[in-house]
Amino acid sequence: MEIVKTALRSLLANRTRSILTMLGIIIGVGAVITMVAVGRGATTQVAGLMANFGENLIIVMPAPPNSSGARGAAGSGASLTLSDSEALMNETFSVLRTAPEVSASGQVIYGNNNWNTSITGSTPDILPVRMMSIESGVCFSDSDVRSGAKVCVIGKTVAKELFGYADPVDATIRIRNIPFRVVGVLKSKGANSFGMDQDDIIFVPVTTAQRRLVRVGSRVDTVRRINVQARSRELLETATEEVKTLLRQRHKLAEGAEDDFDIRDLTQNLESMASMASIMSLLLGAIASISLLVGGIGIMNIMLVSVSERTREIGIRMAVGARPSNVRIQFLTEAVVLSILGGSIGISIGFGISSVIAHFFKWPASVSLESVVLAVGFSGFVGVFFGFWPAWKASNLDPIVALRTD
Repeated sequence: MEIVKTALRSLLANRTRSILTMLGIIIGVGAVITMVAVGRGATTQVAGLMANFGENLIIVMPAPPNSSGARGAAGSGASLTLSDSEALMNETFSVLRTAPEVSASGQVIYGNNNWNTSITGSTPDILPVRMMSIESGVCFSDSDVRSGAKVCVIGKTVAKELFGYADPVDATIRIRNIPFRVVGVLKSKGANSFGMDQDDIIFVPVTTAQRRLVRVGSRVDTVRRINVQARSRELLETATEEVKTLLRQRHKLAEGAEDDFDIRDLTQNLESMASMASIMSLLLGAIASISLLVGGIGIMNIMLVSVSERTREIGIRMAVGARPSNVRIQFLTEAVVLSILGGSIGISIGFGISSVIAHFFKWPASVSLESVVLAVGFSGFVGVFFGFWPAWKASNLDPIVALRTD
């Protein structure tokens, strides 16, 4: 500890020079910590999106209508039906489950309370596909879907707005002025990665929604999209091919004709986003690491200047019995202390910048313990690596020549 105290006294004797020397290390470590945090945030973001949308998920949407060479938005067509969803479930090997969807928004009323929310018509499989579960009551059944029953499952936000703390199960609410019996309440999922409230939703049987709440195109049985969940990540490509082949057969599309549907591998898209974000973080981290190299060179230069300024001090130490190894360790310790101090300040700055990014940009930038340990360790390595030459030079001074130096 005494050698560290001596190193600190020496550095404090030239505060301004020490701070300027540490600047490169501070900037480098701060930038690396921030980039690692942003990279981890990208991974967290993708994991959150996967949790929001479901795992191993393929989205099938109607192809946009082509009129006068101009294509509309995806999902604006009306080529998918409820029977397509059933066929994909029953006639493919790699598909675990399917959940067709029609959606709308509207006002719901209970007593004197009303709330405007999102309404989704689907089958009971929509809950496992979206990784949702029932907190109280039950989900509507397949028989409810077949009969077009006026029943619904509501999210926690809707339950709170309409019922407060009362139990909504078996109560009757009005959706677009049509009475629906509440059969279940969903467990809360909170906000998704985009800040949208996932509990502000109502699920009803898809046939009920088609007949009473929303119509897609001229046919009553059309759906806006079909969620297809593959049995595993490895079977996603196989599932995509099976879905495409079966839908082309069902829609009687001639060879060479364009698909009247769009297939999107959501899992693959999300993983591609994560990969791109990680690559960008690595590139930015590599650029930021250049500051560490510059900071290390700055430490070496200042330590060489320090050796020149303290040549007489080194001669006196050697004259009173200090060995070359003692001098070498002393100067090497000063370089390491300088580097670790700069690294510690850089870590604090990295924490601060990550917090600002998380607060203002709503990005889950999180600083990990591993990145902090790595930053401190790398700072120490920079001090040893760039401080060795000045320390070695100081330890090899001739005591007599050193004492003669003014």
